[in-house]
Amino acid sequence: MTSSNSLTEIYLDNNATTRPLPEVIESVAAHLGESFGNPGSRHAAGRKARVVLEDARETIAGILGADPGEVVFTSGGTESTNLALFGFAAGEPGVILTTAGEHPATTESIAALKRRGWTTRVLGVDQDGRLEPDAIRDVPWDDCRLATVILAHNETGVLQDLEPLSGACRERGIPLHVDAVQAVGKIPVDFHQLGAASLALGAHKFHGPRGIGALLLRDGCRLAPFEYGGHQEAGRRPGTEVVALAAGMARALESWNADRDARTERIAALRDRLQHGLEQHAGPTLVNGHADHRLPNTLNIAFPGLDGEAILVALDLEQVACSLGSTCSSGSAEPAPALVAMGRTEEIYKASVRFSVGLENTEAEIDDAVERIAGVVRRLRESAPAA
Repeated sequence: MTSSNSLTEIYLDNNATTRPLPEVIESVAAHLGESFGNPGSRHAAGRKARVVLEDARETIAGILGADPGEVVFTSGGTESTNLALFGFAAGEPGVILTTAGEHPATTESIAALKRRGWTTRVLGVDQDGRLEPDAIRDVPWDDCRLATVILAHNETGVLQDLEPLSGACRERGIPLHVDAVQAVGKIPVDFHQLGAASLALGAHKFHGPRGIGALLLRDGCRLAPFEYGGHQEAGRRPGTEVVALAAGMARALESWNADRDARTERIAALRDRLQHGLEQHAGPTLVNGHADHRLPNTLNIAFPGLDGEAILVALDLEQVACSLGSTCSSGSAEPAPALVAMGRTEEIYKASVRFSVGLENTEAEIDDAVERIAGVVRRLRESAPAA
């Protein structure tokens, strides 16, 4: 085994977080000093900060197909989802429509709502992780009061076609919340075209700063508050806005938008290079998720007969950064609900690892990663007890 001290880390965990771009860091640093005023203050420093904040709001809205007034700044995707679900769920309990394998920000919020009397109805997915059309057609809608679904899955990268669900929800006046945290900054997202009532995003998933995100809230939709304080963000989220981070998020999204086609093509090519290399040199393997309808950067792949935890530890020693799935649920011994919902067997879901490539990866790095991963897989298979 190569000494880890002599290896350069290969970072393949970009769905967990991304490194902020240099221009984003520069923007945040500049505004921390230049736009330090409270944007709610009625003096020159406050007005200057307010201009920066509103410019960021307009930039984000323009790229994501929303109106500026529909952008609510939050601390990130998790808070945005909490804000939407608890805000929409005020009043008498009912049924929440959702899918298996949602992000913990959603599942834990739903668990809390169930303790208040809410119940859930889980929509089925096919073996590729996509919503089954029949599942939406056959829903008994009478008692449904809220729906929430992930647009791009954080573990598998699978992309959902939300039009049938959003159309059904609009017809019945049911608010639909979309977790787009893994989608924004990786694929085009148009809020108005999606037809959702709300949408969550977080800057650190697309090379922006950590600690800032947004909830897009459709004009006319109201949320019951569950936090109290000032009247910031049109009374929808109290607390003095972090102007520098908002500017950094807008800068990161601008950077993606200016180069999105070339960036997508390059990152997808790197992902495919990684997949084909592992299929060739670390087989047998099984890719979890749809071959086409998935994020350009995400590869969830199983190495049957091995243990994912053992692979993860060995790859860490080989300086390959990856994960088993959602970093927010790390430490859980439970199988990934998304893979279980897809009908994967225990042998497969226990042997699955998520690699998520990013803007900074190179072809040489991917080829090096294939060599390191294949070496780990071979050693683990050689040392595995005979069946």
